Amino acid sequence: MSKIRSRILELRNLVTEHNHNYYDLDKNLISDFEYDKLINELIKLENQHPEFYDENSPSKRVGGGLSDKFDSESHTFPMFSLDNTYSDIELEAWYKRIIKIINVEDFDFCCELKYDGASVNLLYENGNLIRGLTRGDGSQGDNITNNIKTINSIPLKLKDKSFPNKFEIRGEIIIPKTSFNSLNKKREQMGLPLFMNPRNTASGSIKLLDSKEVARRPLECFLYSIVSDDKLINNHSELLNKARDIGFNIPSYEKVVNDLDGVKKYIQYWDKNRHTLPFEIDGIVLKVNSIKYQDMLGFTSKFPRWAISYKFKAENLATKLESISFNVGRTGAITPVANLKPVLISGSTIKRASLHSYDQMIKFRLRVNDTVFVEKGGEIIPKITGIDINNRGFEKDEISFPLNCPECETELIKLETEANFFCPNKNNCRPQAIGRIQHFASRKAMNIDGLGDETIKLLYDKGHIVDISDIYNLDYEAISKIEGHAKKSIENLRNGIEESKSKSFQKVLYGMGIRYVGESASKTILKQIKSIDELISLDIEALSSIDEIGEKTASSILDFFNDFDNLNLVNRLKLSGLNFTSDTLSPNSSSLSNLIFVISGVFEIHSREELKKIIEQNGGKISSSISSKTNYLVAGKNIGPSKFNKANELGVPVINEVSLIDLIS
Repeated sequence: MSKIRSRILELRNLVTEHNHNYYDLDKNLISDFEYDKLINELIKLENQHPEFYDENSPSKRVGGGLSDKFDSESHTFPMFSLDNTYSDIELEAWYKRIIKIINVEDFDFCCELKYDGASVNLLYENGNLIRGLTRGDGSQGDNITNNIKTINSIPLKLKDKSFPNKFEIRGEIIIPKTSFNSLNKKREQMGLPLFMNPRNTASGSIKLLDSKEVARRPLECFLYSIVSDDKLINNHSELLNKARDIGFNIPSYEKVVNDLDGVKKYIQYWDKNRHTLPFEIDGIVLKVNSIKYQDMLGFTSKFPRWAISYKFKAENLATKLESISFNVGRTGAITPVANLKPVLISGSTIKRASLHSYDQMIKFRLRVNDTVFVEKGGEIIPKITGIDINNRGFEKDEISFPLNCPECETELIKLETEANFFCPNKNNCRPQAIGRIQHFASRKAMNIDGLGDETIKLLYDKGHIVDISDIYNLDYEAISKIEGHAKKSIENLRNGIEESKSKSFQKVLYGMGIRYVGESASKTILKQIKSIDELISLDIEALSSIDEIGEKTASSILDFFNDFDNLNLVNRLKLSGLNFTSDTLSPNSSSLSNLIFVISGVFEIHSREELKKIIEQNGGKISSSISSKTNYLVAGKNIGPSKFNKANELGVPVINEVSLIDLIS
């Protein structure tokens, strides 16, 4: 495999995992800047090497994925994300691109705050709220209407019906800072775990299944964009004012400026004063104000050309290093964590920061009482980015990396290819064993109701669960005698475990926690591998030949199944009735072989997912965006104008769902 292809696959896997962490798990493990570096490198390599094109690359996606907890529905108009910029140079380049397209230098910008929360899309018809969707993948979102209706700042009925009969209005679900602090104070008093930050809490709250619990969360919705087939008003700022007048919650922080200097002044002001706001922002949104010019500029496959997000740089402050502790992850990796003299960054008190690896710790040669620089960009885990060499601790207090596991005292190992030390005692090291069980039972894997993280810790410590297979051989009578485990909770646990036996092979494979085999990689593998026995039988060459699986992942899979304990685990899970055969259906025909389809709109006979399955079962491929390689656009009602126009521009045939079935026949 070429180095270029290997790097592209590595980047796709990294971006997919970070998307999963951010959109599905509400965890942001890297800064926006670091994420954009990865996605931009991926886009650059894919453009330079079209022979490695993949319509399912994360570079083609908008926003996050869809949840299996809610029904998904199509947005009336695609819900694009925004391109990001971090510097004046990039901002000026965007400005020049606009001038080149519209051939006008004298135009206005509308500058707005970039609210940091969870994106939603609200549909109104005849003045009534009809539906609320998450952003999802930009084409479809999760239907969270019942949860949306619990938020007081979202009008259910408009007081003025002078707006069009049908329109969508986009916004951000947020939790104000004071409300978030009050919420955490109540949880602390009740002995409940504290929420990490307002953004993650808002995003998680809006996806709860119990609308009564959503109503108890202090959620607000700030709206910022209206889309409709009708031409409402000539410019964006007037549209915001009109929407504000008829009852929509639109904060009055926007400002119209007529040149780039005005844009820069707005950015500089809020970069300096953002912490005075009662809610969190992570940048500025800049839009060409004229609707006419917006129409001229149009869209790329992912972004509007007439808008951009200017992201603030992460705050970087100095504080004292008090000590370092060492955490053990589920893979056995030892991660150093810096314990700091508390410092206020981005409105949060920071006491701990990640050092990520042994290599980084050695690089800084850290000592107790060193003055270190700490960064917290957006919602990421704070990290140490540097050291003040003029304010060092005493040399005798230099902190060394442990030779033995801080949990089980097993001697640590370090491979040349790894940045971390590892504890090899995978079966008897408590954090590793518990972490693997928690991963297996997690929502994206087996999703076992009644088996949360704290329950797993308790059952492990009581000796009821030692490894994953023990989940399916629990002594429920013995567990019922543990304090806090009432008959109802035992019943829920039993039902959750039984239901998990029907989960797909992909969920089981992902849940087994093979290193580098995340949700995306497990799906990719099972497009080509039909059973666990087939996967176990493959050598390194065969594993590396699987599409989108790099050498590192292939080597990890081989190592996993060369371990006798893991083979025993597979056999025990087989005996418990878990699914180790792929449910990927064989093609019904090859009539659509090598044809690429884009699906857009709302359909009467089939759902979008059914159409995708029909195409794939007959040899076709699905793409999220139209290009010169697209063979057909399958169009339903309310198709977005950008896809339709792009298809006409490129001469791509537009067909309906009936024509698709005829094509197969």
